[in-house]
Amino acid sequence: MILRKDAEQMRSILSQAKRILCICHRNPDGDAAGALLGGGMLFESLWPQTPVSFHCIDGVPAGLQFLPATARVQGAPVLQEGDRVVFFDCAEPKLTDMHQSHPALFDGTIPSIVIDHHPDNTRFGTLHLVDPSAASSCEIVVDIADQVGWTLTPDIATCLLTGVYTDTGGLLHSNTTSTVYRTVARLLRAGAKRQTIVQAVFRTAQVSTLRLWGRVLENIQITEEGGAVSAVRESDFRATGAHYSELTGAIDYVNAVPGMRFSMVLSERGGAVKGSLRTLRDDVDVSAMAGTFSGGGHRRAAGFSVQGALKPEVRWTVVEPEAAKNGEEA
Repeated sequence: MILRKDAEQMRSILSQAKRILCICHRNPDGDAAGALLGGGMLFESLWPQTPVSFHCIDGVPAGLQFLPATARVQGAPVLQEGDRVVFFDCAEPKLTDMHQSHPALFDGTIPSIVIDHHPDNTRFGTLHLVDPSAASSCEIVVDIADQVGWTLTPDIATCLLTGVYTDTGGLLHSNTTSTVYRTVARLLRAGAKRQTIVQAVFRTAQVSTLRLWGRVLENIQITEEGGAVSAVRESDFRATGAHYSELTGAIDYVNAVPGMRFSMVLSERGGAVKGSLRTLRDDVDVSAMAGTFSGGGHRRAAGFSVQGALKPEVRWTVVEPEAAKNGEEA
């Protein structure tokens, strides 16, 4: 996990800040939003005289609006002298979508800290608190707090437990280690509102979300390579009234098709195609698959994004007459 000396160095960097800017990747999931909000509120409790702000290009999706401080999340920051930046759950600068508009965030001009659990993290900050063995970035925030004796309030614990739960699929995914269970127990002791999280994340779904997921499931195709693949286009989002963030979680159902080597969901959004990959097998590395499209992630969960659009393709196979006849009779 995180070394104490690194946690102490983080405290030293932030104690010198005139402002603390907290940033996560765009299209935030529960781990990114939970770490952003939980970490930011933790800093506020430690340095009450230092302004802390929360930044994400896309804001927090509707399904996570129950988290404290979501109304405070802004877009890209206006930089000032004396700023210190903390990046949460972000493996590389482009995932923030601020790399072109705010290069000073990434070129060493501003001291920065990266808190992340992705093995392909590019170590783009001044200090890197990166632990690929962690199931979530929120788990790392808890570890840092315990290393230096910081107190977690119920609101902070609720944000962090949300990240742990979402990145482990409610403690069902294979990344649910004994450390994860200890982290959950730690957060529950701190007052995390478990039932609120479970109800909002796992037992609540908008009608638009269900309609979008229906299209994902309807479009599943089984490939010759042993993959369960589905796709949704911009027109599907418009027709169902769903936001891009509502696609989160659909791939877990695609990944449930028995006997598949991997699953993939493709989606059009804003002139690009995003791919989400999952596998339940030990002999398949979907991060390597995503890497062929300049993406990345973990062995069992990864993603990529490429410029372009989806084009439906119909394939026909010529069979022997008798086989065709049998097929018609069946």
